[in-house]
Amino acid sequence: MSKSLTASNRLMKNYLSELLTDPNKPEVLLEQKINSSTTKPLAHKDNQSLEQLLKTVNKPKESVINPSNKEGRGGIDLLPIASDKSGTELTDKKNKNYRKGDFQVMFFDVAGLIIAVPLIELGGIYKVGKTTKLMGKPNWFKGVMIHRDEKINVVDTALWVMPEKCDEKLKESLNYQYIIMLNDSSWGLMAENLIDTVILSQDEVKWLDSNNKRPWLAGLVKKKMCALLDVTALIQLLDKGNDISQVRS
Repeated sequence: MSKSLTASNRLMKNYLSELLTDPNKPEVLLEQKINSSTTKPLAHKDNQSLEQLLKTVNKPKESVINPSNKEGRGGIDLLPIASDKSGTELTDKKNKNYRKGDFQVMFFDVAGLIIAVPLIELGGIYKVGKTTKLMGKPNWFKGVMIHRDEKINVVDTALWVMPEKCDEKLKESLNYQYIIMLNDSSWGLMAENLIDTVILSQDEVKWLDSNNKRPWLAGLVKKKMCALLDVTALIQLLDKGNDISQVRS
């Protein structure tokens, strides 16, 4: 890895650390090495290894969309920023299913940052395919990807999480391979690598129960110093066309 990329990765890790950490209770940024040795039983979903999840990864259908037309080839309507499929109401963070016992998460990374998503809210995993950029959409909206006539809103995760940190060198270094689907919505986050699946106990997460400044965060995985996504809230923000900079103030 080049020195410039290493420096960019370090900068982004520090940035996320500052974002997640309570200034009155500083956390130590630990080495982000995933350890899946825990064998505690899951409360809400059968344990799935990363190998099992990788077997479900689907390759996208090769399809071409003309963004200037109302419909793509084959009569497939273009997908708007907000979709009926993902228009859900924000629920109380404390009432989430995974707040009632041990739960499993999948870790993935983007530009050296590790992000966790509750497995129970993982809608699927696709290989990155051809996307069609639509005019008038935010920079973080990578475009629409077609899979078996399903239209996927693809999000450039690095640009969404920290747009002000994504210079040209960093953007050119990104090697997106997967799309992480958010629950049963039409939104998918781009990921460079799928790291592991791990079972977490409730006390291994610093829960953020306020919806004010960081609604997209369910909490902080303490030992990994990484974000645990609140998928429902994230879908709502994406539906509105908001990125992280529009919800931090």
